[in-house]
Amino acid sequence: MNEITPLTLQLLEWIATRPRNYSETMEAWRSTCPRLTIWEDALSGGLVQVEADENGAGELMVRLTALGRSALNTASGHCSKAFG
Repeated sequence: MNEITPLTLQLLEWIATRPRNYSETMEAWRSTCPRLTIWEDALSGGLVQVEADENGAGELMVRLTALGRSALNTASGHCSKAFG
């Protein structure tokens, strides 16, 4: 993934704040607009992944990948330098 858009960064930040299940994520971030592909871009870019809940509750959870966490950390570092 080349450049991460501000909306994609918002998605990554939103996921990073607390555990998110798949249905909650789809309700908040799915779009029918072909110009707003934030969720799809993050998923296909390897920034997020969907996996089974570790607690065995049968719920699908959305988590940042190592690449997604790195992208978020890099973006946060650039923001703090710009405003610091």
